[in-house]
Amino acid sequence: MASTTSTKEGAGAVKTAKPKVMTVAISDEKALYLSYMPFLANGGVFVPTDASYTVGDSVFLILKLPDNDQHAVPGTVAWITPVGAQSGRTAGVGIHFDSPDGEPVRKRIEALLTGTLNSDRVTYSM
Repeated sequence: MASTTSTKEGAGAVKTAKPKVMTVAISDEKALYLSYMPFLANGGVFVPTDASYTVGDSVFLILKLPDNDQHAVPGTVAWITPVGAQSGRTAGVGIHFDSPDGEPVRKRIEALLTGTLNSDRVTYSM
């Protein structure tokens, strides 16, 4: 669960979630293909983790791609595969890139995956 910080003092204080920071290094094109989530409107990536998240949690993703480009992008948890999921699926969360900050990252990932993006191979999420 995301930590909270108070935005007002006293009774009736409003609390907002502070985004968790996630650092992910994707080592090669195969791992990028497995992680990329093109079906999300702004694109996104699946991040293997045993940590507890809730759909809708805000995150700040520091993502290193196979070409060594590093991107910092805000996002939202849009998918959860729990520990012990059926068929031995990898536990983790799908992070939907926030728009417009995620647009350059989505374009870069799709450029790196040219030729494999529309493959019917299984991924972490589908």
